[in-house]
Amino acid sequence: MSSKSDAPTFQWSFLHPKYLHTWIGIGLMFLLSWLPYRTQRFLGKKLGLLIMKFFKSRKKIAKRNLELCFPEMTGAERETLLRENFEHMGLAFFETCMAWFWPAWRVKKHVKYVGFEQIEKLKAEGRGVLVTAVHSFNLELGCRAFGLHTPGHGVYRPNTNPVYDWFQYRGRGRENSLIERRDVKQMIRRLREGEFVWYAPDHDYGRHRYAWAPFFAVEKACTTTGTHLLAHASHCLVSSASFTRDRDGTGYTLTFDPPMEAFPYDDAEASAVYTNKFVERSIMRAPEQYMWLHRRFKSRPEGEPSLYD
Repeated sequence: MSSKSDAPTFQWSFLHPKYLHTWIGIGLMFLLSWLPYRTQRFLGKKLGLLIMKFFKSRKKIAKRNLELCFPEMTGAERETLLRENFEHMGLAFFETCMAWFWPAWRVKKHVKYVGFEQIEKLKAEGRGVLVTAVHSFNLELGCRAFGLHTPGHGVYRPNTNPVYDWFQYRGRGRENSLIERRDVKQMIRRLREGEFVWYAPDHDYGRHRYAWAPFFAVEKACTTTGTHLLAHASHCLVSSASFTRDRDGTGYTLTFDPPMEAFPYDDAEASAVYTNKFVERSIMRAPEQYMWLHRRFKSRPEGEPSLYD
């Protein structure tokens, strides 16, 4: 789905009984989105602790990632961070409801924008901006909030459930256009046209266009060189943005950082190392809100043992 015209469309087959559970789930999301914000935060944290109790495998992965990335922390500090992380995981469900169903005014009511005064200047320069983001639990709502200020293009992975994919596309495309993640040519084209493209280079995407680069305390983390590919091909600016929940429980802060200085456009490995530093900075603005549950270090150099055994 590379543009609005290629968006998933409603099919009568979506009404087949096998999709009933999907319709019920989406209906529940819609109803929950109408709850008061503080109620959603309360329920989200409780849901997260319930997930922590029953999804032992995810808890184990998150705990291991924290051990690998923050060896200087005490065990008690990591346990506190782990508990907070699962609370924010539960909040993510409700924030997806907010992102897909809230009216624009309600999103804006809860978001504080920082650093967005530089947007008009960047637009005037006529160069595209690759906005690197991280997989925080509130990424869905963060993209919606960014699009309400400056519409752009998000990188999109289709879902195998066609009904959910249709709703997901509609929800994510309310303010932004979506580009299928394999459509690199369109990403480059949009950047060359001076537009904003969201891109998350923080996961382990396997040994395809990758480099080994430090990530926190792990010296060799499989890191995509996609950032370099897009920046080098389009000559765009490379920036970063982070969306964090405010600790007082009133809302969120969306921070847009200045373009990265001295980005190594001609060196893929150096760009991976460079980008990871900005990824780390974004994560450390609210480490408890990052998706530590993914196997970030599943790929290892030849001959090295798994870090998750």
